[in-house]
Amino acid sequence: MDIRHLQYVLELARTGNFTKAAEILHITQPTLSKMIKNLEEELGVELFSRIGKRVELTEEGKVIWGKAQDIVQSFNDLQREINDLTHLHKGNIRIGLPPMAGASFFPMVIRRFRDCYPGVTIQMVEDGSIKIESEVAGGNLDMGVVLLPTNEELFETYTIIQENLRLLVHPAHRLADREEVSLAELAEETFILFREDFALHDTIISECVRAGFQPQVLYKSSQWDFIGEMVAANLGIALLPEPICQVLNPSRIRTLRVVNPTIPWHLAMIWRKNMYLSFAAKEWIRFTQERFEEKLKLLDRSGMTEQ
Repeated sequence: MDIRHLQYVLELARTGNFTKAAEILHITQPTLSKMIKNLEEELGVELFSRIGKRVELTEEGKVIWGKAQDIVQSFNDLQREINDLTHLHKGNIRIGLPPMAGASFFPMVIRRFRDCYPGVTIQMVEDGSIKIESEVAGGNLDMGVVLLPTNEELFETYTIIQENLRLLVHPAHRLADREEVSLAELAEETFILFREDFALHDTIISECVRAGFQPQVLYKSSQWDFIGEMVAANLGIALLPEPICQVLNPSRIRTLRVVNPTIPWHLAMIWRKNMYLSFAAKEWIRFTQERFEEKLKLLDRSGMTEQ
């Protein structure tokens, strides 16, 4: 048995499919099947049960899987530490970004980081906050951007943006000429929401329930621009962050302040406490934290000036 056997077991258990696992591992399916078979013969147990095209861990396989996670994580940490010692300005960063955050804030930050560290590869994964938190906690991502609040016992954090949600309506909607609307006034409306793996899904529903009603949901999506198009087609209303609303076409979509209550959209960068971070990951945290803190200070001063 070597580290590759354990890596193959973990990937096959994660995907549940020999073909998918082999593609991710960059080996052929017959090679993967042979390696798993050799490991099973070496250990004298069956690690996976075959159910059609899918495979599942046996009870013995679950024992191996549990130990393999710690061993592979330790091996990966060792590789990163050695890489840092020999290539201080090279490396790979795995970052989880919600679609809205990626579109709004990160292209310019990433460009500036790349200008300083051209040898660092940035691997971005777009997903909802709930999935990103899970992937960071499991070590599959170095860090991620999530909607606050988050698990402060598990993650280190710094704040990226502090904004609120706004209401999106069609120009012909009864509320289109208003400047603001209380959440309770939306009790009879049809909502278009993000999917359940986006933290905003639960946040919006919870705030509606607190306002005294259960929202009627017509459609759920993972894409903010598609949600906007649904509103523009007069199929319902939606709640999206202020920065996203700024790029919407006002002739097709009206946006209003939501009051009583306002619904915060506060984003933070998170990374797991007590987890080894490569030089590149640490530098990304330092680099981006400085820039977002500068931006927040400018916004605070601007707000004070307006008052």
